[in-house]
Amino acid sequence: MKKILIVEDDIDIHNLIKSLLDSTYTTLDAYSGTEAMLVLEKYKVDLILLDLMLPGINGEELIKKYPAIPIIVISAKSGVEDKVQALQIGARDFITKPFHTKELLARIEVQLREHPQAKTYLEYKALRLDTEHFIFSVAGEPISLTKTEFFIMKQFLLNPTQILSKSRLLDLLYLETLDGDEGSLKVHISNIRRKLKTVTNEDYIEAVWGIGYKLI
Repeated sequence: MKKILIVEDDIDIHNLIKSLLDSTYTTLDAYSGTEAMLVLEKYKVDLILLDLMLPGINGEELIKKYPAIPIIVISAKSGVEDKVQALQIGARDFITKPFHTKELLARIEVQLREHPQAKTYLEYKALRLDTEHFIFSVAGEPISLTKTEFFIMKQFLLNPTQILSKSRLLDLLYLETLDGDEGSLKVHISNIRRKLKTVTNEDYIEAVWGIGYKLI
């Protein structure tokens, strides 16, 4: 039976969705972004139903953090920009509250049918990061990364054409490892560059003075 994680802090809406799904799918529950992360560390799910306005870690950060899992956003945000942003950062679908139950069930069915095996890797040029098996490679050559280094590379590969500001990287790093020190960030990036140099002559990570870093 397919496993669906419901991430919704409104108890009434959460229970409504759960009652719709329980006869057909296995459902897991989270009422905050942090709780969702804890559930996803323990269970492999086939689909996430996600509210955007959550306590703690918001829905947008969860979308970026789990690109391999199909995510349907269910949100009271109804603006075009909100929908476009959610889809651009990786959501597979967007439903506005209040929603029709038949439409929700149909959209869930479509996502599970179209994505029987979710993509579990991120790629940029010769870089490849397997998010399920925690393997990072360059031109097919595996490179051993620490947990923090792996997380940093994941952020770069999720945003391969964007400059990631130091403040954004530090915020994300703190959420993941509780280490939000700028000096530590510089050391981690330096270590990643050194490891990349062992198998390639290309310098994939560029420091953007006064702002942050980007992939090149």
